[in-house]
Amino acid sequence: MNLMNLLHTDKSLSSLVLRVGLGLALMPHGAQKLFGWFGGYGLEGTGQWMDSIGLQPGLLMAALAGSAEFFGGLALVLGLLTRPAAALTAFTMLVAIFSVHSGNGFFMANNGYEYGFVLLVASLALLISGAGRFSLDGRLSHAA
Repeated sequence: MNLMNLLHTDKSLSSLVLRVGLGLALMPHGAQKLFGWFGGYGLEGTGQWMDSIGLQPGLLMAALAGSAEFFGGLALVLGLLTRPAAALTAFTMLVAIFSVHSGNGFFMANNGYEYGFVLLVASLALLISGAGRFSLDGRLSHAA
């Protein structure tokens, strides 16, 4: 797959709405892990928690998950490398679902995988569709 195929997108408003909404939902979760914003534990605290649930080395896993959520979410908001960002966030949600939430059932009220599942599905939709209207991917693919 060449770069133009990776960046190609149509002018869909639905992809725009989906990627901006998804990106804005993901970024604060990443900021909690990386920077301790929004009541999060920061990299060290999140790393210790990840160690405690068997995701080791915890600090590296916290940095990877936090970066996927924060920077992947930012890329989605901008519509920049949308498909790779969506693939990264989908993988991150799969890890969260199976390593943290699946044992608690479906519903979010019981710390289940409901929310992670919705983020996974939205990420997969963007992986398929691309960025849509008002995206840097669209501008780059048409400029080449």
